Amino acid sequence: MHRLKFSLLLVSLLNAIGALANQSPNDVSILIKEAARANNESLLWGPYKSNLYFGVRPRVANSLAAGLMWAKVDDYATVQQNFRHTCEQNEGMAGYGWDEYDIRKGGRETIHDAGNTLDLTIDFIKVPGGQHGGSWGFRVKGVPREDGRPDQPVAVVFYATLEGLGQLGVDMSTASDHKPLEGDLRFNGYSSELGDFTIDVTDGPASNEYLEIDDDQLGKPLGHGLVSSATMPKEHLWQAKGILFSQMKGEVDAAIEKLGTDNPPHPAQLFTIKHVPGDGNVHLVQKVFKGPFEFDVLFSSGSAPKPLTSDTITEQKKEAILSFSDRFRQVLAPQAPFDRDDEFTTFSKAMISNLIGGIGFFHGDDVVDRSASPAYDEENEGFWEETAKARAEAKPVTEGPKDLFTCVPSRPFFPRGFLWDEGFHLIPIMEYDSDLALEIIKSWFHLMDEDGWIAREQILGHEARSKVPAEFTVQYPHYANPPTLFMALEDFMDRARTNQSAQAESAGSQDPAESLRSATLRNPDLANGYLRSFYPLMKRHYFWYRKTQRGDIKSYDREAFSTKEAYRWRGRSVQHILTSGIDDYPRPQPPHPGELHVDLISWMGMMTRTLRRIAEYLGEAEDAEEFAYYENAITRNIDDLHWDEKEQTFCDATIDEFEESVHVCHKGYISIFPFLTGMLSPDSPRLKAVLDLISDPDELWSDYGIRSLSKKDKYYGTEENYWRSPVWMPINYLVLKNLYELAVVSGPHQNQARQMYIDLRKNLAENIFKEWKRTGFAWEQYNPETGVGQRTQHFTGWTSLVVNVMAMPNLQQGTPAPHDEL
Repeated sequence: MHRLKFSLLLVSLLNAIGALANQSPNDVSILIKEAARANNESLLWGPYKSNLYFGVRPRVANSLAAGLMWAKVDDYATVQQNFRHTCEQNEGMAGYGWDEYDIRKGGRETIHDAGNTLDLTIDFIKVPGGQHGGSWGFRVKGVPREDGRPDQPVAVVFYATLEGLGQLGVDMSTASDHKPLEGDLRFNGYSSELGDFTIDVTDGPASNEYLEIDDDQLGKPLGHGLVSSATMPKEHLWQAKGILFSQMKGEVDAAIEKLGTDNPPHPAQLFTIKHVPGDGNVHLVQKVFKGPFEFDVLFSSGSAPKPLTSDTITEQKKEAILSFSDRFRQVLAPQAPFDRDDEFTTFSKAMISNLIGGIGFFHGDDVVDRSASPAYDEENEGFWEETAKARAEAKPVTEGPKDLFTCVPSRPFFPRGFLWDEGFHLIPIMEYDSDLALEIIKSWFHLMDEDGWIAREQILGHEARSKVPAEFTVQYPHYANPPTLFMALEDFMDRARTNQSAQAESAGSQDPAESLRSATLRNPDLANGYLRSFYPLMKRHYFWYRKTQRGDIKSYDREAFSTKEAYRWRGRSVQHILTSGIDDYPRPQPPHPGELHVDLISWMGMMTRTLRRIAEYLGEAEDAEEFAYYENAITRNIDDLHWDEKEQTFCDATIDEFEESVHVCHKGYISIFPFLTGMLSPDSPRLKAVLDLISDPDELWSDYGIRSLSKKDKYYGTEENYWRSPVWMPINYLVLKNLYELAVVSGPHQNQARQMYIDLRKNLAENIFKEWKRTGFAWEQYNPETGVGQRTQHFTGWTSLVVNVMAMPNLQQGTPAPHDEL
């Protein structure tokens, strides 16, 4: 029944699409709203608390949230430090994450908790139906690891909180206020956004063995679970682990008072919550198992056709994984030589699943410096000292609350939105679920202020800020970031253009979730409508860049085709340009207000090209002509301002002590940015030197990917060594993408590009796979000398681009390239 109801919703949408062909803009607006409604039904619920090992919430502010905590409880000294909740680096994990996951269906997460000698499997499923986003449930299964005791005691805590207006309470027909649980537990709840709902926490199968304490010194049996209900200020509800420890401390203090310190009870009995079931906005359910265990949590929407049961999870978890596997095989299956081994497919599935499984919904205020100090223009020599003083004197304000639906770079270390990462995140997501990618882009664009600024780092609310050092929480409206969302939208436009002749298909003959993943691409009116709705926001964002990041040509008598097209990142310090995203990469010293940055003008060229092409696609002829003018000027100025003939590379520019414009050349990622952003034509006279630089083992080439800085540079591997030698996946992906474009079209550099493509693709994928297999994690960056993953672990943000790398065409020698005939 639930599938039928969801299919009917989709049929309604697709019928509307058919009826609205060639209709007015108002009709297309209605169509977009219908698509948004269908998407929201499909995407409302998910593991959107991505900072937790497992946490569920809807895309609704001030609403219901649920999660899990656990620990092995056989040692007083380690219980507290081993209670898991928020994802943390170096916490004794042998790997964790989603093995197979579809955001519209569900999937499986495995957690290899070496510190607790416990392996967890969590099967999460979503069932559409009703008026409030459907129902969901999960099955958690625990098994002691090989080095753990087969009968080890493990405490598992499920919790649910409800912010805002509504009610949530224990159904007292399933619980007693004077003795522990003996079977299934039910909560009854209501909120205006979710309607009526129930949450069932099952007792689990008969094979479960609940821990019984033979010597019950406290007179406090554990039974099949304890329940604690309370009402707390909503700003504290995200601190579930703190709430748990506070309750446990009360019970520990009471035990010490009763028994003293010389006669402690079993740790499993000491570290417990107080059994007080009832009403409240926070509820903890603690179960203590002996050996392997399993139980289900079932959220049933009151408007759904029928409530969830454990049988539903058993059936739907298989369907979710099958649906994911079918979609993965269609669009992202590894190609030769990575199709020879099933392990590469397992790896690839895990990477895309962790990228999508790391999507979070964030709500809260952020901290912004709106002082607009003149120092922030960075126009004077020594400007970095002036800006540091201005920041210290500023009085930032909180703005919002705001919402953001976004991927995160790393669940343990960066569980928030990053503007320049997001465009890279969307590359694999656009392949798997284009409509999901559009939802994410729409959410980011909704954060844009009236000037066109989007904060480069989204730290919304107290929970997000708890992971960020105080000095990095403030956002500045003159700070930019690489505009990678434009890459995603250019990709979407190309896909829409390819699918212009496609017609909407009947929803009744296919999986509804499959239909929603590509509904926009399959329907030209809908695709055009989305692009048209984004277009004015893209223009506003673009002109904000042109205004705030402008570089100076005229004051220093620089010779260039255009006197206007030059750019400089604001937010510069002596050692860093954090706003560039390539933080500690060597730049001119000392900083100077006359600097020009080759990476930024290249990004501006990419933005301009994207807007020009979308304007052409939408029939905005005057705009297309304007952007073509800017694009030509930028392309010419990249050469005029940044090409160094002696060094045979692109370089940043600065002003020397004689007030002359000079190049400062550090061969590496910065110097190949015109190539990375597609600003070099296949017949460019600069292209050969760029390819030779990339392919030279004494400069950028390594057996594990392209280095961020040349081995010959005096700063190679120095100081922080963040972007001064390591291999980074997003830049390597752009190298590979542009090599492929050269390799499949006849031209003077086709053979060189083809061999570089073959070798780089193999080096990247094999090394990231090797490190994933060795450590259980994807990593933020990779050592260019050893290939070892380093810095942040579980970095399944843009490192997930390895999925696209493996899915790219095989161009081994002897294999015809797709466009060789051209």
